[in-house]
Amino acid sequence: MPRSGGSSVRVGVLGGTFDPIHLGHLKIAEEVRLKLDLERVLFIPTGQPRLRVDEFLSPVADRLRMVELATSDDPYFQVCDNETRRSGPTYTVDTLIELRDSLGTDAALYFIVGVDILSRFQDWKEPERVLELCNLVVVTRPGYEDFEWSAWLSRFPQAADRLTRLDTTMVDISGTEVRRRSGQGKSVRELVPDSVAEYIQERNLYARQ
Repeated sequence: MPRSGGSSVRVGVLGGTFDPIHLGHLKIAEEVRLKLDLERVLFIPTGQPRLRVDEFLSPVADRLRMVELATSDDPYFQVCDNETRRSGPTYTVDTLIELRDSLGTDAALYFIVGVDILSRFQDWKEPERVLELCNLVVVTRPGYEDFEWSAWLSRFPQAADRLTRLDTTMVDISGTEVRRRSGQGKSVRELVPDSVAEYIQERNLYARQ
């Protein structure tokens, strides 16, 4: 909800293919929002990720709709279609620039990523610029408890005062698992919101997975 007074807005940003969005995404977003006192969290489905151009993705319209369904009942969650409206590969730095333009220079952006993403951060477009535009919120992921933080920070020293590490509840759910189970005709209701499970079934999204 909007803050009173003159304090700057604090906005979380959670991007992903969301193919499909699942309960793990929602749990992380809510925990980060509460721990960092964020006004809201923006869910941004990717168009075509630059580093995953050869990977099959469900149609943009389906992925966007599933995110809308999953977040519709939470007043602190909003869906942003900046990346799905672009043609060609999408870049985080461009999205952050657009958000900065629309929210104003006083807005504090908190870009939420899993610790596994940091191992590929150097391959992002303009990673140093990304660090100028936002604060990185790094959440725990199963299997990455021994991540070499000192080595990463030596590569990106400017991140030292722009990075927050959060221990969040580990929810071992992946989009791959949801697609596999759905493709096998198994229920996915314990992995995704009911509205998303119904949409997957109605659209027969992952029948060939």
